[in-house]
Amino acid sequence: MEENNKTTVEMTAEQFAEFQAFQEQQARKAAEAKKKADRQTYDELVDAAIEEAFPRLQNVSDALRMTKKTVRENFAVILDMKRDVLNLTKEKQRSHTWTHSNGKVRITIGAHKCDGWKDTVTDGVQMVKDACLDLVRDDTTRALVNQIMALMSPDKDGNLKAAKALQLRKLADELHNDRISEGVSIIEEAYIPSLSKTYIYGEVRDEVTGAWKSIPLGMTEA
Repeated sequence: MEENNKTTVEMTAEQFAEFQAFQEQQARKAAEAKKKADRQTYDELVDAAIEEAFPRLQNVSDALRMTKKTVRENFAVILDMKRDVLNLTKEKQRSHTWTHSNGKVRITIGAHKCDGWKDTVTDGVQMVKDACLDLVRDDTTRALVNQIMALMSPDKDGNLKAAKALQLRKLADELHNDRISEGVSIIEEAYIPSLSKTYIYGEVRDEVTGAWKSIPLGMTEA
């Protein structure tokens, strides 16, 4: 039978306080060392997960880019033929949809029109605003001025909306004011729209409902 050997150590109150302080210091050091080790383990796990995932994502990106390139090239020939057959112009139509003869799948290729403005647009807007404020004399002119101001109001991102701004000409002509007309001309001339990158949508028809459903082509949709 083993004996439990115990040793009794006598300490003064001051020695006991020092001993407790030493124990607390050792506990803090051990806790700090554990936290450091945990952080290092976490960093290593992150690195390992990235090293495993990134090549997969790169491969998906490369495959998606090559697929998009191939689809665009294949349909470029078809689009040229479509323009010839239907006598279309490149500028008028930015989106084209082709449906398979079986009616089950279809592909849409196109580009979005993006608003853009030269810096001079702010000068034109300010010129119109200043001229409008001097024109309010009755309910009719006030109504026209309010409409013009509304058309020049920026969106939530602080950008001028082309669809609204380009409606200014008709209202400006009704006011018969050279200063406003000049400002509107500056706005019109500052408009420089551009096309977005080409998008490609693939859709399949639901056999039950008949509705078209997009196939997921992005990491968010998949």
